[in-house]
Amino acid sequence: MSQTSPQAPLAPRRRGRYRRRLRSRIILSFVLFGFCLTALFAFATNWARMRVENQLVEDVMNRNIDEYARRYYHNPEVSPDLPVQQMLGRVVKADRFEALREEEPDWYELPDGIHTINGRDSTTGEAFSYKLAVRKTGQEWFFLAYDMTQTIRGESQLNRTLVLSVLVFSLLSLLLGWWSASKVMKPVTDLAQRLRAYRGGVSQPEPLAPRFSDDEVGQLAQALDDYSARLTEVVQRDREFNADVSHELRTPLAVIRGATELLLAKEGLDDKVRQRLQRIARAEAQCSDLIGSLLLLSRNERGQGRANVAKVAEQLLDAHRAQLGGKPLQLRLEGDTELVVDAPEAALSVALGNLIGNAVKYTPSGEVVVRIDPGQVTVRDTGPGLSSEDAARLFQRGYRGTHSGKSLGGGIGLSIVSRLCALYGWQVEVAPGEELGAVATLRFTAASG
Repeated sequence: MSQTSPQAPLAPRRRGRYRRRLRSRIILSFVLFGFCLTALFAFATNWARMRVENQLVEDVMNRNIDEYARRYYHNPEVSPDLPVQQMLGRVVKADRFEALREEEPDWYELPDGIHTINGRDSTTGEAFSYKLAVRKTGQEWFFLAYDMTQTIRGESQLNRTLVLSVLVFSLLSLLLGWWSASKVMKPVTDLAQRLRAYRGGVSQPEPLAPRFSDDEVGQLAQALDDYSARLTEVVQRDREFNADVSHELRTPLAVIRGATELLLAKEGLDDKVRQRLQRIARAEAQCSDLIGSLLLLSRNERGQGRANVAKVAEQLLDAHRAQLGGKPLQLRLEGDTELVVDAPEAALSVALGNLIGNAVKYTPSGEVVVRIDPGQVTVRDTGPGLSSEDAARLFQRGYRGTHSGKSLGGGIGLSIVSRLCALYGWQVEVAPGEELGAVATLRFTAASG
């Protein structure tokens, strides 16, 4: 299992699907509102038309069948005339009841009232529909039919008109929603564009609120201005603090370096004293490199310069050889000695130094091999290796591995390495070895030979 540090700032979040955008939701709301309102109006219109039409037709048929029966009883010998067009009247006497069963079986079974008859002509195949009023007495049955075919055709035309109206008004709602969304979202879009245009190039960004109306967007712009002012103040204090700390630390380090150089220049120094002075000089150089790298990290700025990886690695190995103190551990450098990276030696020394330092610290015996290949450097040790928990959390700030024991350190070394890699576009990875130990790999994506 391996662990890789973050390499670069997070990629911009992809645009969500179209329906998830605020502008799209406004347009969709207008379309749905227009469609639902028009469809509801069309349904209500059609329902009201059918209800009124049926009621009117049934009232007319009830009146006319009563009039039809009255005229029949007034003169049973003469077939009564119908005062309304599209109606057909029929009187069936008692002696024709059974004949009616054969001629019109549907009529025979119908009780008194108004009934709707639908069907299709067996000869022409055309659909028909009519309403039938029925009045039955002991001696006569009265039937009054009202042709509804024209009414059904008119109903079909009305339905097509209503559907077309729904579509037209939905299209108008879409256009209205598009226009309204554009007007509503324009200030928000302008605000987002102004925020994207600012990349921190100036110490104090231009205020946003004066460019917007005193509405919700203007209030949002004012809140962003207040947040920006507070954030700028915090960043400025942080930069001043880092600069002050760097300056105050560099001064005593310069004194230590000068004093060490003077002492080392003396002749006749005891070997143990010389080794201690050299150790102090190396510690001062490491502190200076670390301070410089941390200052660049705090500013998120890349340092200028080019560094030979083999040279820096050899210096680091020499420093650790002097501190082994009889520990049965061999430190070796292998591979390409011409690899050069576009970064200052201080940054490379901090990144590579942490990897080598961890390998030396946690390997009680055996060897630590630093191998330089094109575009990368590998640190391989024969220590106790990595647990799954260590591999998963190794680059977290403050985490100390399960094999750290009582060793000194706050668990921030690899966290600093991870941040340096993100700053310079490198990649760092620590994984268990094939048989034992661990393998740390530092890849230089911008390396040049």
